[in-house]
Amino acid sequence: MRKLLDKIPLSLLIVLCLTLGLAPFTPQPHLWEKLKMLVAGELVKPIDIFDLLLHATPWILLVLKLSLPKADKD
Repeated sequence: MRKLLDKIPLSLLIVLCLTLGLAPFTPQPHLWEKLKMLVAGELVKPIDIFDLLLHATPWILLVLKLSLPKADKD
């Protein structure tokens, strides 16, 4: 897993988080809206679950890349 994350540039992940991860920007970021729905128990439609996963994926990858130890170069 770490070797795969090492192949993804950090700058690309940051750009994806700021664009796809937060789009649309108004009236509120889509990810924030879906997280609020999840906490409220309103995230039941498959399209909403897919939407949450789509917008959260860049953030999850960024957190993993920054938190997992570097893979050894073989």
